[in-house]
Amino acid sequence: MFAAVRFRVDADASPGLLPRLLQPFARRDLVPDHLQAVRSDDSVSVAIAMGAMPQEMVHLVEGNLRQVIGVRAVTRD
Repeated sequence: MFAAVRFRVDADASPGLLPRLLQPFARRDLVPDHLQAVRSDDSVSVAIAMGAMPQEMVHLVEGNLRQVIGVRAVTRD
């Protein structure tokens, strides 16, 4: 089964943040359909979406995103 999912990540602005956020997807051979990052002073808001992510991977990827250094919050739509 597949699920449409969008992760919203609030994090500290730092070099290398975006590749670290994409790593959980790459490890599972997943390519996001949408990536948007907006910087505001010392923080970054990132939206990463997939129209069809294997459902068993949603919680794994979400957990990995929460572990990225500098991440303040992860929410899922």
